Amino acid sequence: MTDFDSGNSVPMTGPLPVVLATFLLLVTVGGIVDLAFDRPSTWRSWHVAVELLLVVASFGFAVLLFGYWRQSVTALADAQASLASASQALAERQRERDAWRANAEQALAGFGAAIDRQFAQWQLTRAEREVALLLLKGLGHKQVAAQLGRSERTVRQQAVDVYRKAGIQGRAELAAFFLQDVALPSESRGQT
Repeated sequence: MTDFDSGNSVPMTGPLPVVLATFLLLVTVGGIVDLAFDRPSTWRSWHVAVELLLVVASFGFAVLLFGYWRQSVTALADAQASLASASQALAERQRERDAWRANAEQALAGFGAAIDRQFAQWQLTRAEREVALLLLKGLGHKQVAAQLGRSERTVRQQAVDVYRKAGIQGRAELAAFFLQDVALPSESRGQT
């Protein structure tokens, strides 16, 4: 529904369109009744022409307004159905996401425990464990220092101590130690 002057949408919902259409129909009926009571001697007078024009215009606008109102009611019902469908799809995606997160959290908890056991086997201190874990997460020395509130020099030294105790050469080997056997399910079955 558009406004005839500006092309902007005009809301055709609520009781107003029905009230206006009813009013226009009453004007139509009133005009017809007035013509009937007037019993003009000739139908070719300005009075009759104006009343007939008002009757036809009122009836036409009432029908047009009622048609627009019906279209808007149908469009509103369609929009509500679409919104309900989208809400249902969103709720389903959220349930899938929550289920995936719960599954991943269980797997990651086991992975985290395995990493912690390996850190203990390497006899890393608490500070070295914190640094090693953040390096595994992909942070650089400067980021680790900022996150732990330590100097970058201290973090670099703790990283060197981690590498020495683990018998590896650097950050890439640390990540490879824990992640080299991690594969996507299709890769683990030999599929590509």
